[in-house]
Amino acid sequence: MEPLKNKYNQNYIDNLSSDIKKIYKDFDTKNFKKDIFDKNWKNTELKNRMRRISVTIGVYLPQDYKKAIDILKNVYKQTDQTKGLENMIFQDFVEVYGLNYFDISMRALELFTINSSSEFAIRQFILKYPTKTMYQMLLWTKSDIVDIRRLSSEGCRPRLPWAIALNSFKQDPTRVFEILEILKHDTERYVLRSVANNLNDISKDNPNMVLNFIRQNININSNIDYVLKHGSRTMLKNGDKTALGLFGYKPIKAEIKNFKCDSIVKIGERLNFGFDIAGIKVLGDIRIEYIITYKLKNNAQGDKIYMISQKNHKAENLHIDTSHNFKRISTKVYNAGVHMLTININGEEKISKEFVLR
Repeated sequence: MEPLKNKYNQNYIDNLSSDIKKIYKDFDTKNFKKDIFDKNWKNTELKNRMRRISVTIGVYLPQDYKKAIDILKNVYKQTDQTKGLENMIFQDFVEVYGLNYFDISMRALELFTINSSSEFAIRQFILKYPTKTMYQMLLWTKSDIVDIRRLSSEGCRPRLPWAIALNSFKQDPTRVFEILEILKHDTERYVLRSVANNLNDISKDNPNMVLNFIRQNININSNIDYVLKHGSRTMLKNGDKTALGLFGYKPIKAEIKNFKCDSIVKIGERLNFGFDIAGIKVLGDIRIEYIITYKLKNNAQGDKIYMISQKNHKAENLHIDTSHNFKRISTKVYNAGVHMLTININGEEKISKEFVLR
């Protein structure tokens, strides 16, 4: 797979330069491109490429921020709207140059988030103007435009990946819940997924607040139930008994029978395993997971939980046949040696077996 940083390529920069030149006739496309593609460009990673482009745009636009942002707003309206990731350079420009111009920058981020996302840039404004920015985000929850409504949640996630953490919201997410209380009623899955991800972030620092939110909102409708369950996924994977119970995953009287697991598996191949769940009555709501206890460096161990199934079963018995892929990937290093497979049902470890990875 080609690295994401390569989305910022010669073709994108050529098109961007041309688009700016159409709006701002004094734009120096030649030197702009020369400054972008310097000797360090090939070794520059995604977010640093984004920052390089946004900073360099500022060098060749008017130094008056309002004039520069008006130019970029007009440019944005005619850029290729399918390039949502690449076009985040517009929001980054606001983050770099617009922190001292709150109202102008809010209007710009509102536009630039359409078909892209202002989720990174808005965080600097939350840090500098927490009350004003969160009020603006409350207003955005009422927007007719789905991308703007999503921004009001995604932008205030306490632990947004690739972004600076919002430590004040990690400590006290009360203001975030004001946003989520409104957006939980949204009908767009794109927005609801953001609400769920925000809840999941909050659960890592304030699990009791998320549990209370679940108690107050469970079984209202299917959309909200989706938000609650997806937003509780870390607690559920970690076997939080309260969270499991709220979603009906209670301890069940069942045995694991006919458990089979490969004794040896090679790196690059699959570990095959299967078992029967034998209950004394209808199984009902059942969440089936497996845990791989990996051998790490220096003989340390680390657990990783994987989902097999979560649904309501109306039978007393259930047969499972599945496998785990130990394929080689660039982001994962496997260590040969003894590992362990554990079967988890509704948060309870039922059976384990060692196997050798080689």
